[in-house]
Amino acid sequence: MLTMLGLDTASEAVYRAMLGAPQAGVSALGAMLALPEEQIRNALDTLSELALVRPSHQADGHLRAVSPELGLEILLARQQSELASQQQRLEASRATAAQLIAEYADLRPQASSPGVEQLVGIDQIRDRLSLLTKELTTELMTFAAGGAQPQEGIDAARPLDQDLLTRGVRMRTVYLDSVRNHAATAAYAEWLTSLGGQVRTVPALPTRMIIIDRSRAVIPVSSDDTAAGAVVLTGQGTITALCALFESVWAEAQPLGRPPRRDGHGLTPQEQTAVALLAEGHTDDAIAKRLGVSSRTARRLATDLIDRLGARSRFQAGVRAVQQGWLPMQR
Repeated sequence: MLTMLGLDTASEAVYRAMLGAPQAGVSALGAMLALPEEQIRNALDTLSELALVRPSHQADGHLRAVSPELGLEILLARQQSELASQQQRLEASRATAAQLIAEYADLRPQASSPGVEQLVGIDQIRDRLSLLTKELTTELMTFAAGGAQPQEGIDAARPLDQDLLTRGVRMRTVYLDSVRNHAATAAYAEWLTSLGGQVRTVPALPTRMIIIDRSRAVIPVSSDDTAAGAVVLTGQGTITALCALFESVWAEAQPLGRPPRRDGHGLTPQEQTAVALLAEGHTDDAIAKRLGVSSRTARRLATDLIDRLGARSRFQAGVRAVQQGWLPMQR
């Protein structure tokens, strides 16, 4: 049964046998399980690596199996660490994929890029978005990266959003967690929800993105300056991939009306992301940009996390975050 937690069949059999016969050596275990001694030794190596067997304090040179309660806790923690590591790799892949799409579109002339329409400057972007919004019939999916929204943008969006929701368009928007602390943006998001829109938040987003009726997507060509230019993508393969990206982020996002979930260490999703960025060596400005907060807030967040870890430097904080289980062990 422990194979579901990453333990192979032979190692599980040896572990169970050691629990029932604590004094049994390699030969005795082999006889009990009808397995060759080499396989028993390999299983013991695996169990030692997983800390499921440890040197005995009573009998020098012998190993003892840890209790089932502790063993299960160890296996569950290992599996959770692997899942967290996989999630980090997935997030990195998402960001890379979104940025590559934008960069590819930016490098190709419009005439030679089927499925790509280039928009240069904020005026072109706003005009094209206005037309696309009027053509909307079914669904609007949005990644609202960048944190707090400017008041003039909120004021301009309200009548358009109300019109779409009145027409029965399904609206789903993912904001950064940081907007929960920005009164104007939070109020706007709550207003959207009251009209039937759906709003969720995540600690970080791969890019700003708008998907219209699952047939067209608008993303900026540069995450550093979203007003400089954008591309309208219509290729079926690209749209399918971007819709899948949205759905995966949406499934993990937290509804705005609920408080942020905390993990076993008491960390919010935003704090978890900040710890990971801190361990990767990002500056306060880089962390601020990813989280959609001010540099001062990012600095305060980093300082608080370093203090909670009892570290004296950012590097030491990264090491202690791994040691204390805040971050998965890198392999």
